[in-house]
Amino acid sequence: MNPAETRPLGRTGVRLTQMGFGGASIGELFVKVPEEDALACLRAAWDAGIRYFDTAPWYGRGLSELRTGAGLRERPRDEFVLSTKVGRWLRAPADPARFSTAPWIGGTHFEVVFDYSYDGIMRAYEQSQLRLGLTRYDLAIIHDLDLLYHAPDEKLATYFAQLAASGFRALAELKTAGLIRGIGAGINALGLIPRFLDLFEMDFFLVAMPYTLLHQEVLQNEFPRCVERGIGFVIGAVFSSGILATGATPGAHYNYAPAPPDILERVRSIEAVCARHGVPLAAAALQFPLGHPSVASVIPGASRPDQVQRNVRAFEHPIPSALWAELKAERLLRPDAPVPA
Repeated sequence: MNPAETRPLGRTGVRLTQMGFGGASIGELFVKVPEEDALACLRAAWDAGIRYFDTAPWYGRGLSELRTGAGLRERPRDEFVLSTKVGRWLRAPADPARFSTAPWIGGTHFEVVFDYSYDGIMRAYEQSQLRLGLTRYDLAIIHDLDLLYHAPDEKLATYFAQLAASGFRALAELKTAGLIRGIGAGINALGLIPRFLDLFEMDFFLVAMPYTLLHQEVLQNEFPRCVERGIGFVIGAVFSSGILATGATPGAHYNYAPAPPDILERVRSIEAVCARHGVPLAAAALQFPLGHPSVASVIPGASRPDQVQRNVRAFEHPIPSALWAELKAERLLRPDAPVPA
């Protein structure tokens, strides 16, 4: 596959390079990342023809946006697509002496405020403009409106109600004014896509965990509802936060935590099939989501430029159709999962 080839994002009119760059790692998720390495990652992505970049205020508590802006500000603005998130804004901590940047290894010393109201969305938009150093970005993504951050369900329902009462109006106004070109939502778990579809006119979803080489349950009901409406997808966390890049090694990460035994065993089985066909596991993980015609882009992250280059090589690695057929025959892939031609 060619990372620089573009695909349409639903009916937004926006085209994304089918390989993008995910900005969580340069926000110092698992390791400290020197500034020069972060900027070198962005240069390596650009040199490979990648023109879609995703970041968020949450990534490194603003650090990823600062670095993404620094890496892109001098580039021709009409040559790249940029997405970031809304739902959080940043402020100085009330008690700096006791403040922790966790779960980020590094990042800046700002605390986050969840806010899905009209004013909160507008504040998040304006803060992102300033950190990026850009007067506009292209795609606004409603971030982390799920039970991982907002349990129990009553609390989550309160934030959905806040978004419905006023926050989504802010996004619609930004789109009408031409300040953004599409409205999306980040999805970390099953069951969230229908909740958004029942309340809002969505343009796309950034699906971070439920659609990977390990999981395809969204094909049952959730993706078909989106396809009916012309809604597109971006796929994040294609490596399931690590294990589909490293393989089933000791300490491998899955879903931002050490991988449990059942996931390690499943990955070993997938690795064995890949090995029989001479295909790196990372190549299969990167390319698999693009078999779905509504997927516009996959957005692996990197903390060093050589990791970007390694991802590009994996993306370009040829994969025989027999590999996908064997994964299905071994019940390691859903039989109805669309695969790359």
